[in-house]
Amino acid sequence: GGALAYAALVRSNTTTSLSPQQIHAIGLREVARLRGEIDQVMRRMQWTGDFDSFVKHLNTDPKYFHTSPEALLAGYRDIGKRIDPELPRLFAELPRAPWGVRAMPAHMGADATESYDGPGLDGSRPGWFNANALAYKTRPIWGMETLVAHEAVPGHHLQNARAAELGTLPRFRRAAGYVAYGEGWALYAETLGFELGLYTDPASHFGHLQWQMVRAVRLVVDTGLHQLGWTRQQAIDTMLAQTGEHRGTVESEIDRYISWPGQALGYMVGQLKIIALRDRAKAALGPRFDIRRFHMAVLDQGALPLTLLERQIDDWIAAEKLATEPVPR
Repeated sequence: GGALAYAALVRSNTTTSLSPQQIHAIGLREVARLRGEIDQVMRRMQWTGDFDSFVKHLNTDPKYFHTSPEALLAGYRDIGKRIDPELPRLFAELPRAPWGVRAMPAHMGADATESYDGPGLDGSRPGWFNANALAYKTRPIWGMETLVAHEAVPGHHLQNARAAELGTLPRFRRAAGYVAYGEGWALYAETLGFELGLYTDPASHFGHLQWQMVRAVRLVVDTGLHQLGWTRQQAIDTMLAQTGEHRGTVESEIDRYISWPGQALGYMVGQLKIIALRDRAKAALGPRFDIRRFHMAVLDQGALPLTLLERQIDDWIAAEKLATEPVPR
């Protein structure tokens, strides 16, 4: 019953009715799109070598790395302070809970990945972006902007802090979580970086595209492994070729997908759903579309399955039409 079990996990983790075959096709499409954008960045940087040499350069040139744990933390904080004042252009309301950058405990080691801890529902603590300061030698500067956008603002912090403050919702809904919604929102938030003044440097633009590519390749390799009979090595080779990530990182990622089927699908499926709903709202409302109000419509019911989020946005579009129609005389 492996195929049925995997289909159930896909449905649970994406909160959609997409089949593994459909998700695989979406992944191939997104990989091709992102590779085209990466090629444009390479031309912009006047790189004449191949993709592998380009990634090697970005991962070995000392100018792309901070020189101390303190400098890395300061870099993350600087990015956050550049983002914060731009947020009102994209959001009609912002959460009251603050957020900060702190170093992970040293015992977690240099291989631990960055993470986010949300604020308390009672307002007793802030949100925290947990940075691995010990890993400053392996955290390129060009990857930091998209990471802050994902883990902090306008990503996980903005969504979680807003949910915590929705006092009209039951407590369980303010604290609820769905992979496709929460990670989909954070991945979508990365794409808002262009409107927030991020990615102006071509290397940082690549950093954004590389992380988007990782999430797109997940659609291909997860379904490849569990639906199409791929081997572990086939999945590793595919991810290495498309992302340029370190082999050790890729092997760890593939083992994660093997042992946790379907979970990695939620990220890109969620992002693409939010983009599709935004495009739907733009088409329906035309010049009356307000991105600030759209984002609140996405956030103001707390975490939802994507099927319910779609219903929520359709209801919001209908309400916006009524609110902006001229009153008959």
